[in-house]
Amino acid sequence: MKALAASLALAAAAVFLAAFAPPQWRWDLPPGVAPPPVPADNPMSAAKVELGRRLFYDGDLSVDGTVGCFNCHGQHRGFTESNAVHPGVKGAPGRRNAMMLGNVAYLSALTWADPRQRSLEAQVLTPLTGEHPVEMGMKGQEAELTRRLSADACYRRQFAEAFPGEPAAIDVPHVAKAIAAFERTLVSFGSAYDRGALDEAAKRGQGVFATLGCAACHKGRLFTDADAADPLSAFHRIEPANARDPGLSEITGKTDDAGRFRTPSLRNVALSSPYLHDGSAKTLAEAIRRHDGAAGIGDAEMADLTAFLGALTDQTFVTDPKLGLPKTRCGKPL
Repeated sequence: MKALAASLALAAAAVFLAAFAPPQWRWDLPPGVAPPPVPADNPMSAAKVELGRRLFYDGDLSVDGTVGCFNCHGQHRGFTESNAVHPGVKGAPGRRNAMMLGNVAYLSALTWADPRQRSLEAQVLTPLTGEHPVEMGMKGQEAELTRRLSADACYRRQFAEAFPGEPAAIDVPHVAKAIAAFERTLVSFGSAYDRGALDEAAKRGQGVFATLGCAACHKGRLFTDADAADPLSAFHRIEPANARDPGLSEITGKTDDAGRFRTPSLRNVALSSPYLHDGSAKTLAEAIRRHDGAAGIGDAEMADLTAFLGALTDQTFVTDPKLGLPKTRCGKPL
């Protein structure tokens, strides 16, 4: 009888805990597309994703309230922006062009020139508390961030729902976990290319893409090699290095790595000008011609190639209201 009672007690406890656990996340992916990897210590849930979405669009994550993740990663531009580089808080100079976030959860190399950034949770801390460059300026202000968020009753509720059983959840590590969970939902596989709906110019451009060898780096379904097991394999030099930005060599200390930067994905690339690590190429054609072997491409071939790259635009992704600025907060209109 004691064994039976113990079993019933355990079952009751499991039911109790399940009742308070956040609903698990349901991926809405096209056929043949697997969900991105999710770390064991940050499982997905609808509550966590919604919290991360709100934090992503909240300027209060910066020291002076002027910079949120969305300022550099706007949805309508494929989660990037139109500036060559974006200044940080209080006019701190920016350093590199903002990268697109579509399908970022599938990648092993996450930034332009730092292969050590391997997880979304860790990468969130770079804009939040980093100092090279200063972006959101929260280094040393972690307690202030906790105070701000804790003062909001809706945030208190959202953190409790996203991280049940963790009473001290309103802090920088949990902010990073929530934003990372939201970023894992930024999945983009709904372009004309994915639907097999290329027009004639785009079909010709696909041939130019193959002939030029673009797929050597912009490979596979993600159109980048930044998903390789070895993140170092995603860093390449497309033109002579210069002293303004050492690129990968800043991290590795190797002279041969000077001027090497991570291969960006080409999905939604037509929306993401300006291009290259410093935003110095204003158009796709200029960015293409900056690559070795593409300088002499003719105008007709360039038009076809850019038509193909335009066919990688996923309009559903860049207009999906579930990924945009929240319109409600804890069920109340903003």
